Amino acid sequence: MPSPNHDARGGVPIDMLVLHYTGMTSGTAALHRLCDPEAKVSAHYTIDEDGTVYAHVPEDRRAWHAGVSHWAGVSNVNARAIGIELVNPGHEYGYRAFPDTQIASLIGLCHGLVLRHPIATSQVLAHSDVAPTRKQDPGELFPWQRLAQAGIGLWPQAIASDIGPEALIRYGYDPQAPLDKVLTAFQRHFRPAKLDGQWDSECARLLASLLRQAGV
Repeated sequence: MPSPNHDARGGVPIDMLVLHYTGMTSGTAALHRLCDPEAKVSAHYTIDEDGTVYAHVPEDRRAWHAGVSHWAGVSNVNARAIGIELVNPGHEYGYRAFPDTQIASLIGLCHGLVLRHPIATSQVLAHSDVAPTRKQDPGELFPWQRLAQAGIGLWPQAIASDIGPEALIRYGYDPQAPLDKVLTAFQRHFRPAKLDGQWDSECARLLASLLRQAGV
């Protein structure tokens, strides 16, 4: 299912992977929108809940999935990222857990992507990571730890630290975004059990682990 909504990358390297949920009432509706030229939105791939993978935009082209976004000093995330949509109704239409078959397909797809492109584990991101003031997908039910165990992305193991929330910028979050939004995005990705937008000692220990793993 190709999408007409894409353009050239202009020689920019592909070094990010951004994961989304579709946030629509059905997979069929999401696929229709992603392939509609009037929607002005696209992704490289969509994965349905039964594990079916749909390719929309060639990897060497820029898909329009991240919107206004920022990560690690980069404000044009679309130019550098592969975007993957996971069929899920999202918080607006009955957010639910992602099926095992869907995640298995995602892991298989991601393994190929990181072989083809120089995507570091610290550059496997949520839409909410790169756009914390606007987005919350793929959300707190997404199994980031399972992906990390498969070699896709990072998962922290708490270590002793007293660093403050300013270190979130070192990891890659937008320094211009409101701190509570950034903190909630960080928690949604790495500590989904408590989404309060407040910095605490557990956040410090988890972030310290991520910074060590990412080498930043």
